[in-house]
Amino acid sequence: MNQMIQNMTGMGGMTDQVIATDFLIAAKTGVKNLALAITETSTPEVRDTLKQYLNDAIDTHEQIFKYMVDKGYYHPNNLGEQLSVDLQASQTALNLAQGNAQS
Repeated sequence: MNQMIQNMTGMGGMTDQVIATDFLIAAKTGVKNLALAITETSTPEVRDTLKQYLNDAIDTHEQIFKYMVDKGYYHPNNLGEQLSVDLQASQTALNLAQGNAQS
C-alpha cells in the first residue's frame, strides 16, 4: 500500500502486521484442518498426500511466526509486550472505524 493511502487511512505500518496476523491465523486453521482430514482418511495414498500438505502448512506457519517475531508484531514469550502491541492495534482499528463513521 502506498504511503499516501496509509496516511489517509491511519494504518501506517499496521498494514503488514494485519496481513501477517491474518496469514498466521489462516495457517493455523490449515494445520488443524489437515490434521483432522488425516484422521478421517481411509486410503494410504490420500493419507500420505495429506501428511505432506500438513508438513508444508507447518513450515509455512513457522515462517510467518518467525517473520512476525522478527518484525516485533508478535511476542509469544512476553505477555506484557504482546498486550501493548494488541492494544495499539485495537486502538488503530477503533480510530479507523470512527473516522469512517464520520465520513
